[in-house]
Amino acid sequence: MFHKSTAKKAIIIGGSLGGLFAATALRAIGWEVDIYERSGATLDSRGGGIVLQPEVLEALKFAGITSSHALGVRSNNRTYLTGTGVIRHKHYAPQTQTSWNTLYNFLMSALPDENYHRGRELVTIEQGNDSVTANFADGSTARGDLLIGADGGGSTVRSLVLPNTHPTYSGYVVWRGLVDEPDLPQFAKEQIYEDFVFQQDPESLILEYMIPGVDGSIKPGQRRFNWLWYLKAAEGDELDQVLTDNTGLRRKNSVPPGALSAQPEAAFRKKAEEELNPAFLELVRRTEDIFVQSILDLQSPKMVFNRVLLLGDAAFIPRPHTAGSTAKAAANAVKLAQYMANSTDVDTDLAAWERDQLMMGANMSEWGIDMGNRIMGINSNK
Repeated sequence: MFHKSTAKKAIIIGGSLGGLFAATALRAIGWEVDIYERSGATLDSRGGGIVLQPEVLEALKFAGITSSHALGVRSNNRTYLTGTGVIRHKHYAPQTQTSWNTLYNFLMSALPDENYHRGRELVTIEQGNDSVTANFADGSTARGDLLIGADGGGSTVRSLVLPNTHPTYSGYVVWRGLVDEPDLPQFAKEQIYEDFVFQQDPESLILEYMIPGVDGSIKPGQRRFNWLWYLKAAEGDELDQVLTDNTGLRRKNSVPPGALSAQPEAAFRKKAEEELNPAFLELVRRTEDIFVQSILDLQSPKMVFNRVLLLGDAAFIPRPHTAGSTAKAAANAVKLAQYMANSTDVDTDLAAWERDQLMMGANMSEWGIDMGNRIMGINSNK
């Protein structure tokens, strides 16, 4: 059990999973926390499925958050199919998959409503010797001992402390969708049910796994199939077309469910009809609201700026093939709380935390870039 401080306060910018991990971990050691989320609406399940890594479970345990039921759906085998649906390879590899909204709701249940502030857009940061103040667009301010930027790949905090560090485009995107378990035909269920299933083709990879239902249910019949298809999209006109929504707006990095424009969606569905095995094709056919995200890389040279910190995807964006983005944010948060629990020299302890987390982030990022480029047939030496 860590010694609990009663005098420290953290300002957390970003109310998604990274911010919630940081908040619950610091609350576990007695810190006061307030989360400031730019969006004025309740966040939704934009990310779909997430592999439930040990670091996430450790973060929940550290924060003292317990559940009476499993948080994800167990897959049994890794199965590799050809384009016609023939099993190319299959081996036993059990793991658990959860969903963004399951984790979000679970973490939110452990945080008092008064500590989560929506519709608060960060504008500037002011630092003293041992404190930091956040200034928001509505004229309000917040003061704390630390300010944690957990506001994702498009981090406002990072833009203030590292204005020349930006995500870069990898050369490919991921098309995604979710299908309720009862909606998939029986023949398709029989081939992919409760397995982690792949179809790998040149410059293309599609995969699926089962995740909890929208309400977090893991009961058979109430779950969802989560699928992802990685496809190249050249930077420029091709990528612009993919990321332009049905109102004509060119989105920065992703087009959310229900907002795809007709032409790229039609081209995508035509490609599915021509290239996917029957089970995967049914997943695409049964998905009404497909969404798409560009795959980005980000490696920050620093994570600590006096009393301002970067955490999770605000500091490093790993390729999704690592299944490590959520786990990394959870590990960042737990390690920070462990260093702060009995700290007598905040600067020294933050430097040690930064050293560890920079190494982890860089290793995961490099691993993901290598893996992704090999999967997609990208020559990284170009």
